[in-house]
Amino acid sequence: MGENQFKFKLNAVVIPFVMVFVIWFVYWIEYYFHTNFNNYGIFPKSIKGLRGIFFSPFIHSSTQHLFNNSVPLAVMLWALYYFYNKIANVILFGGLLLTGILTWSFARPSFHIGASGVVYLLVSFIFFSGVFRKYYRLIALSLTVVFLYGSMIWYIFPMEDKISWEGHLSGFIVGFVFAYLYKNKGPKPEQFQFSENKEFEELFDENGNFVPPEEISEDVE
Repeated sequence: MGENQFKFKLNAVVIPFVMVFVIWFVYWIEYYFHTNFNNYGIFPKSIKGLRGIFFSPFIHSSTQHLFNNSVPLAVMLWALYYFYNKIANVILFGGLLLTGILTWSFARPSFHIGASGVVYLLVSFIFFSGVFRKYYRLIALSLTVVFLYGSMIWYIFPMEDKISWEGHLSGFIVGFVFAYLYKNKGPKPEQFQFSENKEFEELFDENGNFVPPEEISEDVE
């Protein structure tokens, strides 16, 4: 990961703040102006419903829905931009697009809204990326993700009618695929190389026994 890995990264602060601010601002507009943006969500297999691919992550049905997504979204975006800064934009925006398309392609005929699909995308990517890279620091991050959000795995299955498990599953699948595709890009394990010391090797015979060096005598005139 290198020494630069733990330096301050502006994007790791700005991007999570902006994303969370926007979803709260959109919800405030709905509340203040007594309007509802749910029909801008993803509506599967509908041309009009394609617009939800871009709008749905910013729309939430209730304050609880908004709270449930705000904290994990901020934490996962910070982790993405802190540890995977060079490929973070591709993962976030490319993943958001593919998650939306996948949800649109097979989900139930209803409006699917909320940032939870993006959260599942990020959780899945960060977990599997640490595993695929076999980098102990990132694996530690992955285990932290499991500890914090491991219970989320159940919601990729149809647990409740009002929950878009299709969006969760789509994000989870896309995160897994991106983790595999980009396993050789971004942070890599440090490679340690040991230089050969021939003088040290000569102190041992072929059986591994220590052979003291011969003393050098000097002629004294």
